[in-house]
Order: sequence, then structure tokens, then C-alpha cells
Amino acid sequence: MTDTHPPLTRAQLHDLVHAFYADVRADTALGPVFDAAIGEHWAHHLERMVDFWSHVMLDTRGFSGNVYGKHMALEGVEPAHFERWMTHWHHHTGHFAPDDRQRLRQAAQTIGRSLFLGFFNRSAKFINGDDGRVVVATS
Repeated sequence: MTDTHPPLTRAQLHDLVHAFYADVRADTALGPVFDAAIGEHWAHHLERMVDFWSHVMLDTRGFSGNVYGKHMALEGVEPAHFERWMTHWHHHTGHFAPDDRQRLRQAAQTIGRSLFLGFFNRSAKFINGDDGRVVVATS
């Protein structure tokens, strides 16, 4: 018998995005960077992120924007921010079905590698530590 899971839904992505960004906002290192960029527009940002992840995971057409350009305009981004962001993402995607979890994490890592290269002009690989944290290995 094959173990099957229901298809990933927009509602699941909505819950993921909202819970994830609640932790990002509470994070002492990430919160200030995001708050400086987003200010009082969190509700709008969260809905855009739901649209973004729906586009990535469900192939919906509700998102358009320059993800790379928006991120490159951020000030104060450090390599450690990527570790913290990815650690939160791994934590929040842990309860998804294995194939969805893998796709969510792989998409985040692809985006993270692109942004890391843009910020720091070097390649990055995200490695899961034994303690549940994600670390960045660079070359």
C-alpha cells in the first residue's frame, strides 16, 4: 500500500507563511532587518508572500514582482541572517508531507543561494546541523 498525502493547498501555505514570519519578526537578528524594510505594511507583505509561495509551489499566477531586486535593496544583511531564516523555514516546514517538505526546502535553498551570491559575491550551501539549525557553508 502506498502512503499518499492530500495535495498541498493555498490554506496550508497561508498558515506556513504567517507562522514563519511571526517567528522571523520575533527573531532578534532578523526582526529589525525585516521591520526596517516592511515597516507597518506587514499585512500586505504576508499576503504577497502567500501569493509568492502559492506561485512557487502550486504554479498559481497571482504573484508578480522582482524578488531579487527587492532583497538586494535591504540594508544590514549578514550571512548569519540566512542561517536564521533557513532554520526557521526548516522548523516550520517540518510537519509537511515528505515530498512537499522537500520541495518547500529546496525552493527556499535555491532562492537563498541566489540572494547570498548577490549580497556577498560567493556561493553558499545550506547544511542541516544535528541541533536543528541550518548553517551556511561558503566557497
